[in-house]
Amino acid sequence: HKMNRSMVVLFVLFIIGLFLCVSEGSYVANWTSLDSRPLPSWYDDSKFGIFIHWSTFSVPAYKNEWYWLWLDGYAGPPPFSKDPSVVAFHCRTYGCNFTYQEFAPLFKAELWDPMHWANVFKASGAKYVVLTSKHHDGYTLWPSAQSWNWNAMDVGPNRDLVKDLSSAVRSVGLEFGVYFSQFEWYNPVYQNDKVHNTTIYPTTISVPQMRDLVESYKPTILWSDGDWEHDDEYWQSKEFLAWLYNDSPVKESVVTNDRWGSGVSCKHGGFFTCSDRYNPGTLQSHKWENAFTIDWSSWGYNRETTLSGYMTIQNILRELVTTVACNGNILLNVGPAKDGTLAIIFEERLTQLGQWLDLNGEAIYKTRPWRVQNDTLDIWYTQPKGDNEIVYAIMLTWPSSSSSPSSSSSPLQVTLPSPKVSSSTVVTLLGVVGPPLKYVPLPSHPTGLVITLPDIPPQSAVPLQWAWVLKLEKVA
Repeated sequence: HKMNRSMVVLFVLFIIGLFLCVSEGSYVANWTSLDSRPLPSWYDDSKFGIFIHWSTFSVPAYKNEWYWLWLDGYAGPPPFSKDPSVVAFHCRTYGCNFTYQEFAPLFKAELWDPMHWANVFKASGAKYVVLTSKHHDGYTLWPSAQSWNWNAMDVGPNRDLVKDLSSAVRSVGLEFGVYFSQFEWYNPVYQNDKVHNTTIYPTTISVPQMRDLVESYKPTILWSDGDWEHDDEYWQSKEFLAWLYNDSPVKESVVTNDRWGSGVSCKHGGFFTCSDRYNPGTLQSHKWENAFTIDWSSWGYNRETTLSGYMTIQNILRELVTTVACNGNILLNVGPAKDGTLAIIFEERLTQLGQWLDLNGEAIYKTRPWRVQNDTLDIWYTQPKGDNEIVYAIMLTWPSSSSSPSSSSSPLQVTLPSPKVSSSTVVTLLGVVGPPLKYVPLPSHPTGLVITLPDIPPQSAVPLQWAWVLKLEKVA
């Protein structure tokens, strides 16, 4: 009887221990469990990260990062035909018999200074950086054991690019993450899986590579892509994420996206990306990310792009403001050159963005969506976390005299229909030193106010450019 009582006690203790493990965040390999994991708060507070597409496709730097596919075609699904313009360019530049693999020795990164990149990204106001550790061509920027002689240590730069950039980025206080393509267009093991309906590729290549990245470099973002040809069962995504959230060295801090198999995007995972350049323009209840690229047409460096092919700072700020107002982050992409340099136009755009955020960052970082996202396509709202009586109204265009209700000789005014003012309401324009701005409640309207703007052209005060932030205190 004593033995039976001891067994009962041990069993009860085991059940209690099991319950405590589950209650403290032990996740199992199904989406209901995995989706219950709270998103680490650092990500939502950050609002802005840098995306980097850099690899062997940076050598031809022609059309975009899918150069190999356009050169040789791809059976799919879906199938892609060869691009005649890429084939013609390739033949006249490198020779028709020059293979894509021969670009790897030319990817030398001989001018690369990872600290320069880190300093540029820091100055831009970004809070995290995501590097393409492996794109769809399968070439890895770290010495992957599963990618022998097709990685940056074995051929090309002869260095561990992931390690060097992660160290530089972290040294300036930024979070470091990796992009990872699940599939590889022409990997024979992957192609054999498709023919024979086997799972050798994820078991022996893609999942071990992800675990290696996590254990070796401890990224706080794992940005999955290249998943659309198979479901999450084939990619073993749920099992991998359960390990990532339960047992990996970044289990407390890591964030993931939603590209973990066909039909998963925009439904499961960490933050939602849904599609490239996703910006719904309306409030989303689930945290999301708008990944877009300064070069309108390419994620990788494209030597053909002309000035009009790059986003202006006004374009970028519109994406930032409309995204943050609707509960999103932006991931702004640059495509470095094969030698490791950043095009001056990329540096200029990032510098401009940093100048604007230095002045107006309080309306972006650590904010949350307000009860109203926007009053017009040019006026958007945010609110600081933990303070319900402050609202930021971000104007993407400076009002003209024709938009003011009075004559053109009168001071410029802007109407905000949504905020509810009180006798204690104070309005200021970030960057302007002086008394609060004058305003009157919007006539015959339960909410709203008409604000008289400062009597200075915005271009005369150097930081006051591109977009302007009104800070409203003591409003509802």
